[in-house]
Amino acid sequence: MKLGLSTYSLHGKLASGEMTVPDVIDYAAEHGAEHVEIVPLSYNLTEQPELLEQIVERAHTRGIELSNYAIGANFLSEDEQQVEQEIQRVLSEVEIAAELGVKLMRHDVASSPDVSIANFNRHLESLASACRRIADHAAGYGITTSVENHGYLIQHADRVQALIQAVDRPNYKTTLDVGNFVCADENPLAAVQKNLPYASMVHIKDFYIRPAHRNPGAGWFTSTSGMYLRGAIIGHGDLDMWEILRLIKSSGYDGYLSVEFEGMEDGVSGAAIGLDNVRRIWDAV
Repeated sequence: MKLGLSTYSLHGKLASGEMTVPDVIDYAAEHGAEHVEIVPLSYNLTEQPELLEQIVERAHTRGIELSNYAIGANFLSEDEQQVEQEIQRVLSEVEIAAELGVKLMRHDVASSPDVSIANFNRHLESLASACRRIADHAAGYGITTSVENHGYLIQHADRVQALIQAVDRPNYKTTLDVGNFVCADENPLAAVQKNLPYASMVHIKDFYIRPAHRNPGAGWFTSTSGMYLRGAIIGHGDLDMWEILRLIKSSGYDGYLSVEFEGMEDGVSGAAIGLDNVRRIWDAV
């Protein structure tokens, strides 16, 4: 297992300009991370090739691996030309992943206000076709692409598996986010166990969870069924992080664990506590 940090954890600092991506790599190294996951929010490596070079150089200098390149995408549209443009864009992002030297790349697949199983089934083959083309292109670079369980439409464990099986490529898997299953009202322990065999990458995240009939106020969002959720420092929230990490460890998974902090607390302290807690709990279970 290699424990590291997603740059998303310090998105607030990156967005404000208080930190740069090389600063995040320094921060990760100073807090004992073994890798950094590149998530281009508040920065764009297509438009900032000089930043790409800085990231690679700083990671090499600090002895930090670059693990995964995670980008947004949406292949769900009735406009075939728009879908093709999106596929071409993501194909070009594979080139960025190759320049970073990563062997893993997560791209989103679909976004829709209709999150029903009927809508998922209706579009499954067209979505799989797009993902298949990208996986085939990525295979030429030795890169495994993946779908993450987020975005509501493809957030359930079974829907993730259905897409992976429809794509039917050995280098197409899932970036398994242990927290995101609660957004689709799934038991994270059961869902993590279901999808671990398909994981190329694991995100560690925690949430506070409150019932739908008890609105906690500002700062919360809702699950598919209306449960209230808020990002938490890992180990502080309502997920059974001890059992989640025990399941991952006992499964024999030996890849990257990436800390994702998205709470209301300051990202600098939130990410550091998360890294410490994951390391401590992993050693204890």
